[in-house]
Amino acid sequence: MELQFENGAHSMTLFALAVYLAAQFALGYYISRRIKTEEDYLIGGRSLGMGLATFSIFATWFGAETCIGASGRVYLDGLSGGTHDPFGYALCILFMGLFIAVPIWKLKLTTLGDLFRIRYGSVVEKTASIIMIPTSLLWAGAQIRAFGQILAAMSGTNVDLMITLAAVFIIAYTYLGGFLADAWTDLIQGGALVLGLVTLFLFMLFSDGPSLLQAIPRERLSMKVPGLSIMDLVESWSVPVLGSLVAAELVTRAIASKTARIARRASIAAFAGYILLGLIPVFIGLVGPLAITNLEHAEQILPLMAQKYLPHFLYILLLGALLSAILSTVDSALLTCGSLTSHNIVVPFLLQKNFEVSDATKLQLARRSVVFFGVISCLLALSADGVYHLVAEASAFGSSGLVVVVIFALYSQFGNEYSAMLSLVGGVISYVLFAHILVVPHPFVLSLSTALLLYLLGGFRLSRIS
Repeated sequence: MELQFENGAHSMTLFALAVYLAAQFALGYYISRRIKTEEDYLIGGRSLGMGLATFSIFATWFGAETCIGASGRVYLDGLSGGTHDPFGYALCILFMGLFIAVPIWKLKLTTLGDLFRIRYGSVVEKTASIIMIPTSLLWAGAQIRAFGQILAAMSGTNVDLMITLAAVFIIAYTYLGGFLADAWTDLIQGGALVLGLVTLFLFMLFSDGPSLLQAIPRERLSMKVPGLSIMDLVESWSVPVLGSLVAAELVTRAIASKTARIARRASIAAFAGYILLGLIPVFIGLVGPLAITNLEHAEQILPLMAQKYLPHFLYILLLGALLSAILSTVDSALLTCGSLTSHNIVVPFLLQKNFEVSDATKLQLARRSVVFFGVISCLLALSADGVYHLVAEASAFGSSGLVVVVIFALYSQFGNEYSAMLSLVGGVISYVLFAHILVVPHPFVLSLSTALLLYLLGGFRLSRIS
């Protein structure tokens, strides 16, 4: 069974999406008139209240990938297929709120890169920023490609043209509105997805829900995977939980909150929402094989179930919500790339060379960095199919050293520039070695252990010298 788009659905969905995009662009333009400084642009002037912060944190990870990817994996593997998403990423948000949000908010940072400069110096700041940028860049490229492919399938037009048009819109919108526009996009996208998923769940529940639930084989309700060792389980949970714990897109939401209390409470609320809403794609994946058999592409299960159970108009609205979720993810990734580059690399370089850098100049540098990375993301989206494979590594690549260094920076005075550099660089090299060269089991756990060991060795070496 394949996902079908009728001509009427093409026209109605594209029209609804065009209206949504026009409204979103108008919002970005309105917000751009309030942006005066770099801080306004990069963290929204630290103005996120409880509601906006909660939805923004929630929507950072909960999007089209959660809906399509999680339901597809559960369709194939049962409940154990939800380890990464929604369960792993939900725990990541909870741990960020409990252990990262308050101490990092109190430092009054503009970007996560500032933490490395304050604690370890400018060399570590630039190194950490360079490590963080590629993950966001590749993720943005893959999402732009996915968006273009969906539009092309719905409209019957050229894929490359749709990818390019999607990229132009996203770049212009992010250039104008910055972080605050991104946060409002998260609110709109989150609200649309919540409404769409709850509606689909209720229609399924009142149609065939009880009979489908009773017919689920018991083995599909187990989180255990036969033959997996303890280390296999540690690896599968540590990648989403620890690998994304200090992701710049997520931590920036805590930094941008009005108060430390809001940063923590919004994270906990977002965790609760993530789990509750994430159970809907899990439910769809569990009952999917009972409702739709012989599905060639498991990732199509949620759209197909929506097509099966929802009235045509509501089905179109849900598809629009999934597309808007992609847009929200891309502008967040581009803003992360731009902020780390302009604020943590370019501006410090100009100041070191005795250039005068005004607030207006910093703002323009941030916006131009967004455009620069938007163009690169578009080129990535138009190029090789390998982008998706690289994005699958996003939660693990380079993050082992980052999480080790951030935890020590926030909770200990142990270690210095030398130990931080060893951990950051060693984390990247060890992951590439274990995952792609030696291809050994549990590469992320091994990389995390290596990064921790290198940090400790560097710290003890400095202690003995002093």
